[in-house]
Amino acid sequence: MSSSNGSPSSASASGTLASGTSSSRTSSTRGKGIALVLTGAALWGVSGTAAQYLFQERGFSSGWLTVVRLLLGGLVLLGIAYKQDRTQIWGIWTNKSDRISILLFGIPGMLATQYTYFAAIQHGNAATATVLQYLAPALITCYLALRSRRLPGAAVIVSVAIAVLGTVLLATGGRIGSLAISGQAVFWGIASAFALAFYTLQPLRLLARWSSLIVVGWGMLIGGIFSSLIHPPWHFEGKWSPGSLVAVAFVVIFGTIIAFYCYMESTRNLPVSEVSLLASVEPLSAAVISVAWLHVRFGLAEWLGTLCIVATIIILARAKEGST
Repeated sequence: MSSSNGSPSSASASGTLASGTSSSRTSSTRGKGIALVLTGAALWGVSGTAAQYLFQERGFSSGWLTVVRLLLGGLVLLGIAYKQDRTQIWGIWTNKSDRISILLFGIPGMLATQYTYFAAIQHGNAATATVLQYLAPALITCYLALRSRRLPGAAVIVSVAIAVLGTVLLATGGRIGSLAISGQAVFWGIASAFALAFYTLQPLRLLARWSSLIVVGWGMLIGGIFSSLIHPPWHFEGKWSPGSLVAVAFVVIFGTIIAFYCYMESTRNLPVSEVSLLASVEPLSAAVISVAWLHVRFGLAEWLGTLCIVATIIILARAKEGST
């Protein structure tokens, strides 16, 4: 390729400059994506620990916090979507199939994911609840293998085995035959993994037609409205204090609105497989902060269990990346 003046050296220099500019832009975009996903995942982890403080130190109920988080988060996200394109925000309700899908996403998807996660924290702690919820990638991979009627590959089999080992270590603390956390904590933690798997898979068709702000915003608002019928937000349990006010604000603002925005924006700059890999910082951040702030007892078995489940995310993300 030659330049307009016919000078090879000029063409070479021009190409090198263009390549360097492109490389610099790609590096900048990648760095931004990594910073965003790490920020979002860390905020989710910290918000889980803030929720544990509210439940176990201030007497708040998981039902009340779920309702408040969903209602406020949904209203803010829909407000942002309305400001960006007010003509689109109601469009999701004009099609019968979309109406059914958004209701399914909002109630057995969004609401179930939020409530089971908070219930697992209330009956156990943020560290184990967050780690158990991260069994979802293994569940999703197994489901997709069954749906396609294909035998799972070696990476899937290994990751599921490691995930099961991690769950056992977390639940028993390495003492097989006895539970290190309550049975309810184990039940709600595993239920949150199934709920998260449904939450991840169910709205794929909607997300192909509508922006994630609209889908997640409506999902939160629908889940919050439905949950209000069971746990009205005006039926409050707990003790208010400056600390509890800050914790609620953190869960809603940083752990919901900002964390979601960071995660969503990161997918514009990084491959999805890499985003899911980097998001595994969430259970680690929840574990570290729970131990440091709330003095949750985490022994060698619990840390090994945490690393096992994080390892499944890494294995599955790498396997998916290699197959694309």
